[in-house]
Amino acid sequence: MKTALYRLIQCTWGLPQTLLGLIVFLAHLRDQHYHYHGAVVTEWAGRSSVSLGLFVFVTAEPFFLDKLPQYPREELSARLLVHEYGHTIQSLLLGPLYLVVMGIPSTLWGFLPSANKLRREKQVSYFAFFTEKWANAMGERVTGCRSMEQLVID
Repeated sequence: MKTALYRLIQCTWGLPQTLLGLIVFLAHLRDQHYHYHGAVVTEWAGRSSVSLGLFVFVTAEPFFLDKLPQYPREELSARLLVHEYGHTIQSLLLGPLYLVVMGIPSTLWGFLPSANKLRREKQVSYFAFFTEKWANAMGERVTGCRSMEQLVID
């Protein structure tokens, strides 16, 4: 029942991001897919991960593995999935506002050269930004598993 309700809300209240996610999903039909707490997860070759409503796209090879050698690859991949799933919970809560309130700031934080420089030079965790910190908290709360916490990946 929880999965059906999750999917119904993502396909109605979270329709804008779910439609975008469907387009990306269709473009990656040949990639590996599985379900995680109601979300449709695609493991892709992209260097970054993104959540779009019902759809989660996680990198098959996290670029930051060499920066965190104390963690096994499987653990980091699992933590990243919990984090990305947290973004889907934000989508449930924010509905059509998700892309503006979470998506745009998160994308800027991840890709602006000045943000990259700040994180690298000051050793600020990517997950310290409000969109990412909240995604970690939501993912952990709903799944009961550990997320990326404040790991420094830059």
